[in-house]
Amino acid sequence: MKDKIIIGYDLGNIYSQISYCTYDSDVPETLSVVTGGENYNIPTMLCKRQGVNQWFYGKDAIKHADMEDGFLVQDLLLKARSGEKVVIEDEEFDPVALLTLFIKRSLTLLTTISQSACIDALMVTCEVLDSTMVDILNRVMTGLALKTKNVCFQGYVESFYFYTLYQPEELWMRQVLVCDYVTDYIKIYRLECNRRTTPVVAFVDEEEFPFIQSAELPQEENLRKNISEQMDSRFLSVLNEVCEGRIISSAYLIGEGFRDEWMKESLRYLCRGKRVFQGNNLYSKGACLGMKEKLFSSEKGKTHVFLGNEKLKANIGMKALRQGEDSYYALMDAGVSWFEAQCSLEFLLDEGNSFSLVITPLNGRDIKSAQVTLDGLPMRTGGASRLFLEMKMISENTIQLKVEDLGFGELFPSSHQKWTESFEVV
Repeated sequence: MKDKIIIGYDLGNIYSQISYCTYDSDVPETLSVVTGGENYNIPTMLCKRQGVNQWFYGKDAIKHADMEDGFLVQDLLLKARSGEKVVIEDEEFDPVALLTLFIKRSLTLLTTISQSACIDALMVTCEVLDSTMVDILNRVMTGLALKTKNVCFQGYVESFYFYTLYQPEELWMRQVLVCDYVTDYIKIYRLECNRRTTPVVAFVDEEEFPFIQSAELPQEENLRKNISEQMDSRFLSVLNEVCEGRIISSAYLIGEGFRDEWMKESLRYLCRGKRVFQGNNLYSKGACLGMKEKLFSSEKGKTHVFLGNEKLKANIGMKALRQGEDSYYALMDAGVSWFEAQCSLEFLLDEGNSFSLVITPLNGRDIKSAQVTLDGLPMRTGGASRLFLEMKMISENTIQLKVEDLGFGELFPSSHQKWTESFEVV
């Protein structure tokens, strides 16, 4: 297993990053675009050389574009989401195919750590993980044709959770902050655990605050000082709003905007009574650890469950009669990603033409029952209606059921009827 590695891939519209770990390590490393350095950001860009089918990625793409040697393609993620064709030299290119090419080329950086390294598992993380993004990533993975079935996706929020889960517990006994400085706003993620539940339920609140455009501070001393003081004052105001009335154990400052030394009063305030860390590879490391947790659940992973926007937030099952006794049959467990939540089974309907699902939210709301009525189902007695049930989530909070009448042998042949129904989970 020493040559098999787990990859955490942070796919951003401006920059991307790649972290990795082996199966016997809980401390991921991040690939640098410069051998021996700590330059982790890979510009999410391609450049097509003029007149030939030759493509460059990342910093090489920028270099060839600056040399006026090719056509630079930026915003690969946004272009893939819009679905709009990219036109270069009168030729159309599929934006998802270009995104696939970028990821494939960037993964060649793995040769800098080992010529024999084999990707055994891959977790892709991105800021927004909605149905559009899931579809794009599935198409990308098909195009990559990796020699592994261990491929998963998660959002930045969940990567933050898994990164935190693998840190010393004193760093997340209370709430944890991530302050992500992205272009002209700062996004705050605040993680909190409800330790009164079993398992412990972790959740993250998100807030966005307009901010000064992140760019290199000017060299002129007075102008630099003036802008720095404005930024410092504004960030201090944001922190006051976020931290007021809360106990924060630790905080992480990530993003290119925090590189320049403009934080004075705001950093002094943030450091009171809490540990503060600065870096920019938290998401890729969290993706790596999230993949490892899926493959080999840790003790903390067994006692904690994360309920983010991409997660199923309720246990779903049905009451059943097994060996003559009433029991509960689990169908879907809370905490799985909505786009991975699915199940199928055959069961016998004891009587009538309806059955109920039991929905148990993990957010403290009351248990509820959802009745499914099969209009037109032939009336049969004594459990002679055999049904096939297929369930899957079609959005963050919507579940779809498909039911088919299978009949019951020669005595009660199938009516070949099918029913489809959707409803909100919580």
